[in-house]
Amino acid sequence: MKTEPKAGDKVAWNTSQGKTTGVVTRKVTGTAHVKGHTAKATKDDPEFEVRSSKSGKKAIHKAGALHKNG
Repeated sequence: MKTEPKAGDKVAWNTSQGKTTGVVTRKVTGTAHVKGHTAKATKDDPEFEVRSSKSGKKAIHKAGALHKNG
């Protein structure tokens, strides 16, 4: 995304199964764990927790991997 996503933004991202859509739930600025993945984000290089609209599962992605959806 060109601008930093915010909690509540509807976004899309690519997965090995194809494009997925969901909602940003929070900005991560430290170490966070989701589904066995450890995100080592910082204040200067944040990552974003998203919740899939289809499965309800959470994931963490960098802003560049997220695309505004709606």
